[in-house]
Amino acid sequence: MPIHVRANPGDYAEACLLPGDPLRAQYIAESYFDEPVQKNSERGLLGFTGTWEGRPISVQATGMGCPSAAIVMEELVQLGVKRFIRVGTCGGLQPDLQLGDLIVALTAVPADRTVETYVGHEPHCPTADWQLIHGAVHAAKEIGQHMRVGPIVSSDVFYNPDDGQYERWSQRGVLAVEMEASVLFTLGALRSVQAAALLTVSDVVVEGEFQRISDEELRGAVDRMTRVALATATADSH
Repeated sequence: MPIHVRANPGDYAEACLLPGDPLRAQYIAESYFDEPVQKNSERGLLGFTGTWEGRPISVQATGMGCPSAAIVMEELVQLGVKRFIRVGTCGGLQPDLQLGDLIVALTAVPADRTVETYVGHEPHCPTADWQLIHGAVHAAKEIGQHMRVGPIVSSDVFYNPDDGQYERWSQRGVLAVEMEASVLFTLGALRSVQAAALLTVSDVVVEGEFQRISDEELRGAVDRMTRVALATATADSH
């Protein structure tokens, strides 16, 4: 039995959504799963398994940051999970992004030390699984959900002491900043499993004043993102 996701093989479906927030994991399970069963509560990292439209699905919180996300994903791989989709929030880095927009990540700049450790400090471009990217784009179009597809950056810090870094990332075409995707994509490659990330823009951090989404708008945007993620994660599990 793993140390932090205290479950047994078979307790989790092969497809698993990965929010950072444990309460979001609980919300997804209670709002979308049929007959959800809690599988983990160790360290508050809530995890659930159920079905969605008759297909097995799990959701497991990762906590904040690449180190925590790496632990959770490694242990879920040990438990037999093969398809991972992060469902999280991000800071928008392009001025034309709107609060509540959906981003499908292609790659994640590894502005963290966890990925660096995994790849032996060699240059590396963490990249999402193409099948999941393609599936998410298709699923979003099916429900009329506008999205942006492109690179993001995974940072170790939320309160960034480098005031100019967001603008530099923006000028290089990076769409958004978050804290977990780079290690999830890296582990996807290293462990031969599929990994992707869908992100809701919860604030915009370039050009002008900092903008933050309201709680009500965030709930609606996260619901739209979750529906896309569920359709994508379970696409081949009829």
